[in-house]
Amino acid sequence: MIARIAATAFALVAAFAVAGARADDVLSNSLRVGAYYVMYDTTADDITGPFVPAGVNLKLKDVITPYFAYVRRLDRHLSVELALGAPPLTKTEGKGPAKLGSVPYNGQTIVTARWLAPTVLLTYSFFDESARWRPYIGAGINYTKFYSRQSTPAGDAASGGPTRIDLPVSVGPAATIGMSYRLTRHFYLYGSISASEVNSRLIATTAGITRTTHISFGPRAAVLAMGYSF
Repeated sequence: MIARIAATAFALVAAFAVAGARADDVLSNSLRVGAYYVMYDTTADDITGPFVPAGVNLKLKDVITPYFAYVRRLDRHLSVELALGAPPLTKTEGKGPAKLGSVPYNGQTIVTARWLAPTVLLTYSFFDESARWRPYIGAGINYTKFYSRQSTPAGDAASGGPTRIDLPVSVGPAATIGMSYRLTRHFYLYGSISASEVNSRLIATTAGITRTTHISFGPRAAVLAMGYSF
């Protein structure tokens, strides 16, 4: 459902951009499709709450997901980019004791979630627009909404029963550095490294017992993409 909504949104943006452009204008719009490789530099407080021993923590596994972006040229150096990845299934593993009581914990997948994380960036491209290679940098803001939050059977066992997971929305700064390569007048290749500040508070509730931790996800994304300018 989310992927269909994202595709529809990009199609509408492209349609409006085409409608507002003149045939003799420079190519002011670009659509990009590629792949995100998301690496998490997770830091989290130890989980606190009733019956939780010291040193119980967690970490996230890296993921790969499709990447989409719409870019609007403002002038020969500045552009605005709306970037979005297809919401990946992100797995959170236990970190700390090998077992909680008799239940395996360290290295076990205890929580899964998906997140929708659109990012808006103002980017500056170096060199003239006629250059085949153009490095660029950008900065902006990231919005991350978590959904499909699930405690796994291993997570339920560690918590002592069926567990509800809550993760509030995160809003934070984002930055990117990358390189574009012009193949033809309309087609480009892009490679970039991006970083966002994504923070939330995980709240796990089991039979009325609440356990919490603050998480800094520290996502770093490597992107490889093809772009079409029009």
